Amino acid sequence: MLEQPTAVWAIAFACVVAFMGIGLVDPILPAIAESLKASPTQTELLFTSYLAVTGVAMFFTSWVSSRLGAKKTLLIGLALIVVFALLAATSGDVWSVIGFRAGWGLGNALFISTALATIVGAASGGTASAIILYEAALGLGIAIGPLIGGLLGSVSWRGPFFGVTTLMAIAFVAIVLFLKGGATEKPTPTPLSAPFRALAVPALGTLAATALFYNIGFFVLLAYTPYPLGFGAMGIGLTFFGWGLGLAITSVWVAPLLTARLKRTTVLRIALPLLALDLLAAALVVGTPAALVACVVVGGLVLGVLNTVLTECVMEATDLPRSVASSAYSAVRFIGGAVAPPAATLLADLISPSAAYVFAAASVTVGLLVVVLGRRALRRVDDGPEGARVEAEAISAGEVA
Repeated sequence: MLEQPTAVWAIAFACVVAFMGIGLVDPILPAIAESLKASPTQTELLFTSYLAVTGVAMFFTSWVSSRLGAKKTLLIGLALIVVFALLAATSGDVWSVIGFRAGWGLGNALFISTALATIVGAASGGTASAIILYEAALGLGIAIGPLIGGLLGSVSWRGPFFGVTTLMAIAFVAIVLFLKGGATEKPTPTPLSAPFRALAVPALGTLAATALFYNIGFFVLLAYTPYPLGFGAMGIGLTFFGWGLGLAITSVWVAPLLTARLKRTTVLRIALPLLALDLLAAALVVGTPAALVACVVVGGLVLGVLNTVLTECVMEATDLPRSVASSAYSAVRFIGGAVAPPAATLLADLISPSAAYVFAAASVTVGLLVVVLGRRALRRVDDGPEGARVEAEAISAGEVA
């Protein structure tokens, strides 16, 4: 997995920074609420605007990248993130920050879905190694994001936004220098309807529906928990650094061990109920910060397995172009995440803080039911390692890159 072309490492670095943007605002939510006189529900919209635009835009990223090429699409995405992160850092009210986070989400959509397809196509070692590398970048970014958010956020809530601006500018330069194929690239145009038609394929539709409900649990844990914890920016940052570190470790090492011994759908049927139980435990101990921190870290360990296995399933479930499958799946996944943060704060206000975690556990349980009921549609993802022809193609593409 580590013997990759330079281009793959450049994209992986950019992925780390892009995924930092998801958890970066976590430690500064209370500070933003205090500084900009915003309610918890308003600050949760920082996640919703970002994730909703990311999700909707991802339906169209394969259409864009198939016309502009991967390199141009990646660079446009990175440039948009730099611009909107900078604008968010200089904003004077919460609604402006929410709006600029939406623009940030557009750049994120162009970058993330294209990056996954590009890494899978360019990496040596086949699809499985490429996905593990991608998920490692995701886990590392999600782990570092809250830590940097806590460090810079303890000085000012604007600090993390300036930090992302700087790192994304570096990632932009890395892609320019190391990813080949700009002028000579001749992509095959993808129809605008391709991701929507892709969801009609039973296997991909089942996986997307699973991700929709699973991601609600993911983002309740990530976006709502800073409020019941009651910590300062650094305390929240360290908590979610532990969460992200656990996610990264299980993404890279535990998930491959499990899928080497068990069917992918079996791993999903084990991990999803474990996540639901962890969320129910969080509901029971929501008033005890130390116990809630433990639930967050355990949740990260389970989420790492789920992220990797679901992504592997998506890449192997159909004969669709990987950029199309990635766009369709990721779009639905992020839309699920967009629903979670404001729903969690509203339930907490109307009922009790524990209600947010019960809602998350119920959503993950629905995802489990989708996997169980859709087992026939998912039969292909249990067929084992990819064929020699596909692996050879991936290796060849990596050598060319």
